[in-house]
Amino acid sequence: MKGWRNAVVAVVFVAGFAAARPAQAGYLEDAGWGSLTVLSNVVYMPAKIVYATLGGLTGGLAFALTAGDLQTAETVWVATMAGTYVITPRMLQGEDPIAFAGTPASTTTAEGGTAELNEQSLNGS
Repeated sequence: MKGWRNAVVAVVFVAGFAAARPAQAGYLEDAGWGSLTVLSNVVYMPAKIVYATLGGLTGGLAFALTAGDLQTAETVWVATMAGTYVITPRMLQGEDPIAFAGTPASTTTAEGGTAELNEQSLNGS
């Protein structure tokens, strides 16, 4: 009976070692970028949320002070509330842009509607 258990344990160990392979270099690199992303977001996300909240309040105040001019309020809201709220590893590596603030494309179109909004990138792309 002991011999049978030893044989099973030996087969399990051999199978485990055969299936195991060394860690790839990309794993450590990914872990580094992930850690840097978390640390960046600890600072970036609260700053962006405070900026967007203050912009929302400022846009509401602009709406009230201009007697209900929605275009003025939207300009403030888009500039402060649009943009990136969470940084990703691709953004830190320069593959995707980081847009802290949005920028309105234009005030109104010739047809009287509002134009689409663009985001202003921090890295110029």
